[in-house]
Amino acid sequence: MYRAIVALRRADPVMGGLIEKIGPYKIRYLEPDFETLVKSIVYQQLSGKVAATIFGRLAAAAGDGRLTPEAALALSPRKMRGLGLSRQKIGYIRDIADQTRSGQADFAGLRKMPDEEVIRALTGLKGVGVWTAHMFLIFALRRKDVLPSGDLGIRAAVRNAYHFEVLPTPVEVERVGERWRPYRTVASWYLWRSVEPNANL
Repeated sequence: MYRAIVALRRADPVMGGLIEKIGPYKIRYLEPDFETLVKSIVYQQLSGKVAATIFGRLAAAAGDGRLTPEAALALSPRKMRGLGLSRQKIGYIRDIADQTRSGQADFAGLRKMPDEEVIRALTGLKGVGVWTAHMFLIFALRRKDVLPSGDLGIRAAVRNAYHFEVLPTPVEVERVGERWRPYRTVASWYLWRSVEPNANL
């Protein structure tokens, strides 16, 4: 990761300042499996604290070990609703569990795909949008050049660091981020930390 840090500092003095202020790159990775995708779905449109509580309940209700499609499907929709999940998210989770169990959703196969193919495969599943696919690429598949330009935290960080008067659009974020290639994931992590220093990233 030393090479990425050096390259970002050379390419962008503003990013270099964030790196200096925040310190070493310490991203936390997850397993590229069903549980991680479900976790991303649970976290959609919720604060981190609320989402963590709901996901913790779901994992506990499903039993020991990692959340599997079989364990998720063994929970009734009514039970899942009682854990704090919305009806829409319950539908998404159960549908993905069905597709994973049948082999239509192939998590092992994602490891071998280029980023764009991973995004197409994941967004073909109900409840998975581009944001969720980007999170999976970064935190599960450990891809190094992903910029989730639609993420509100990233947009807020770019506004602060690059002195936009209003929240930049995803297109504007992508334009700023061109200078971070091929290490846009690393830059994204520093942007998140600049607005959420205690985030569990």
